[in-house]
Amino acid sequence: MWLFARDPVRDFPFELSPEPPEGSPPGPWALHRGRKKATGSPVSIFVYDVKPGAEELTQVAKAAFKRLKTLRHPNILAYIDGLETDKCLHIVTEAVTPLGVYLKARAEAGGLKELELSWGLHQIVKALSFLVNDCSLIHNNVCMAAVFVDRAGEWKLGGLDYMYSAQGNGGGPPSKGIPELEQYDPPELADSSGRAVREKWSADMWRLGCLIWEVFNGPLPRAAALRNPGKIPKSLVPHYCELVGANPKVRPNPARFLQNCRAPGGFMNNRFVETNLFLEEIQIKEPAEKQKFFQELSKSLDSFPEDFCRHKVLPQLLTAFEFGNAGAVVLTPLFKVGKFLSAEEYQQKIIPVVVKMFSSTDRAMRIRLLQQMEQFIQYLDEPTVNTQIFPHVVHGFLDTNPAIREQTVKSMLLLAPKLNEANLNVELMKHFARLQAKDDQGPIRCNTTVCLGKIGSYLSASTRHRVLTSAFSRATKDPFAPSRVAGVLGFAATHNLYSMNDCAHKILPVLCGLTVDPEKSVRDQAFKAIRSFLSKLESVSEDPTQLAEVEKDVHAASSPGVGGAAASWAGWAVTGVSSLTSKLIRAHPTAAPAEASVPQRPTPEGLPAPAPTPVPATPTSSAHWETQEEDKDTAEDSSAADRWDDEDWGSLEEAESVLAQQDDWSSGGQTSRAGQPRPDSWGDDNWEGLEMESRQAKAELARKKREERRREMEAKRAEKKAAKGPMKLGTRKLD
Repeated sequence: MWLFARDPVRDFPFELSPEPPEGSPPGPWALHRGRKKATGSPVSIFVYDVKPGAEELTQVAKAAFKRLKTLRHPNILAYIDGLETDKCLHIVTEAVTPLGVYLKARAEAGGLKELELSWGLHQIVKALSFLVNDCSLIHNNVCMAAVFVDRAGEWKLGGLDYMYSAQGNGGGPPSKGIPELEQYDPPELADSSGRAVREKWSADMWRLGCLIWEVFNGPLPRAAALRNPGKIPKSLVPHYCELVGANPKVRPNPARFLQNCRAPGGFMNNRFVETNLFLEEIQIKEPAEKQKFFQELSKSLDSFPEDFCRHKVLPQLLTAFEFGNAGAVVLTPLFKVGKFLSAEEYQQKIIPVVVKMFSSTDRAMRIRLLQQMEQFIQYLDEPTVNTQIFPHVVHGFLDTNPAIREQTVKSMLLLAPKLNEANLNVELMKHFARLQAKDDQGPIRCNTTVCLGKIGSYLSASTRHRVLTSAFSRATKDPFAPSRVAGVLGFAATHNLYSMNDCAHKILPVLCGLTVDPEKSVRDQAFKAIRSFLSKLESVSEDPTQLAEVEKDVHAASSPGVGGAAASWAGWAVTGVSSLTSKLIRAHPTAAPAEASVPQRPTPEGLPAPAPTPVPATPTSSAHWETQEEDKDTAEDSSAADRWDDEDWGSLEEAESVLAQQDDWSSGGQTSRAGQPRPDSWGDDNWEGLEMESRQAKAELARKKREERRREMEAKRAEKKAAKGPMKLGTRKLD
C-alpha cells in the first residue's frame, strides 16, 4: 500500500503572485503579493525560507509569526492566515505596501499632504501606546521598514521580529545583527554600564523620532542628522525634539505624546484626524452625533485622499444606511464618494443602495434622491428604472408636499430616455395632464410644461400628435404668467414635430390670442413664435417641394436627437423656476386659494399699481382674455432672426421681480379646478366646452361687477346720510 504525503504549500488556500517581491524590509522576511484562491481577493504574504545553520534567525521568524498571530489591534498589521512547515513560514496579512515604497510613489504623484502624514503618525503612535501601556511589550524595531500602508492609506505597524516583554520575564532584547536596523537604536543602549535611567518606552520613542525624521526628510544618513529637524512641520518640532533628546528619562509616553500633538494648534489637531477618530468609534456614537457628523462630512471630502474616501468612508456610509438608520443624511457624502469609483464598482456598491432608498417612505430621503439623480442616473439600466425605480418615483406626483412634486417633475428629464413605451407614453402623460390642469402651485404647472417640451422627442409619434398641441395650448391659458411663457416656448422648441396644417389651424390661433396678453414677456415671446411659424409656412408656400423635408420629424419614431433644440430653453426654464418655486412654496406652503387674480395690465411709470380684480377661477380659454380692454401698445418688432433654436429666451427669474409685487399669483384659480375637474388626458381640444366655460366666466364676471356697483352705491348713500348729521334743535340764550 502506497502512502502519499500531502504538500501543505500546494494545499494552502493562498497563492503567491509570480511578480518579484516588492520592497521587502530588512530582516528574515520577503514580502510577496498574493491572492485568495477561492475569491481572488488580494493579500500580502510574508515568506521565510528555513536555511541550514540559521537556527537563530529561524527562531526570530517563528517568534514574529506567533506575535502577529496573537496581537489584534486596528493599527497593527492584520493577520489572516499562516503556514508553518520544516522548510518555510508563510504569514498572510491584509494587502499592504511598505511605507518607503508608498511614500516614493506618492512623491512622484505630487507628494502626501500633511493631513495624511498626521493621521499616519497618529496610528503608529497609537499602536506603540497599545503595546507599551496595555501589553507591556517593547517593539524594539520601530523604523520605516516596520510600517506598512493598506489600500485606504492607513498606516500599520509590523516588524514584530525583535519584540520582547517590558517586564523582563522573557529575557533581554534579542540581537538584531542587521546594520540597517541597528542604526535606529538609541545612544543609551551603547552604554554597557547600565547606569542610564530610562522608562520602558524610552527606546521605542527614540526610534519613533527617527521615523518622523525619515518621513519628512528621507532616509536617515546618521544619528547626528537628527539634530536638524529639516522639513518637519513647525507645529511638530517641539514634540519631535522631546523624542530625540539625549536624556531617555524625559522622553514622553506614547499616550502623552498623542495628547500633546492633539492639543489646540497641534500637528494632529485637524479635521482629517477628527474624522478618522469618529469613524473608529461610530458604532458607539449617539444617533444625533452621527447625523451631525454625516451632515458635515461632505464639506470635508474634497480635501481628503481619494483612497481614504473609497475604502474607509464609503464602507462606513453603506453600513450606516444599512444598519444604522442614518437616513437621507448619508446621501450627499455617498454620491460625493461615488465619483471616485469605477463604473463596475458603482454598480456593485452604490446602485443596490440607491434602488433600496427609492422604496423608502421617508420624504427627506425621496427629495434628496430626486435632487441628486443626475449623479447616478447614468449607472441605472432600463429594466431597473422601469421595474424598481419609476413605480416608486411616480408617487411623488401625488404627494401633498409641493417640493416633492416639483422635484419629481424635474427628475423625468433624466428618467424619460430610459422609460419603456407604457411608462412614458401612458403613465407619465396621465400624471403630467393632471398636474398641468389641477396642481395648485403655478411654478409646478410651469415646470410640467417645460419638462414636456424637453422630453417631447422621446414620445411616440401618436402620443406627440395627441398631446403636445393640446398641452401647450392649455399652458397658454394658465393664470400664472411664466406658465404661459413656457407654453409659447414649448411650441417653439418642438416646432419640427407639427404638420403645416397643425401650425396653421391649431398653433397660430392660440399664439395670436397671446399678442394681447397682460404680461409683456408673454407678448414678446408670442410675437417671436408667430414670426417663426409664419416664416416656416411662407417658405413651404413659396416652394411646396420643401413640405416633405419640413415635416420629416412629424411621423418619425421617438429619437433623443430631436430634443436637442429643446435643450436651450428647457435648461434655463427648469433652473429659473427652481428657485422661484422654492420661494413661493416657502411663502405659501399650503396655499389653495379659492379665487384667481386676473393678471393686470402693465402700469405706466409714475402711477400706483392697481389692485388685482378677483374673478371666479374657471378653466381659462382664449375667449377669457377678450374681457380685458384692448388698449395696450403692440410689441416692438424685433430685428433678431426668427429662429428659436439658437435664441436666448431669457430667464423666468426676470418674471419674479415683476410678479412678486402682486398678490398670490402663484397658485390662484385652482379651487375651481377642483370644483370643475378637467380631463386627465390630452386629446383634441374641446372648443365647444371651452366656449361654454368662457360664457360662464363672462356671466359670473358681470354678476360680480353688478354686485360691486350696488355695494358702492349703498356706501355712497350711507356717506351722504352721515355727512348731513343729526337734526339741530333751536336754543335760546338764558339771562
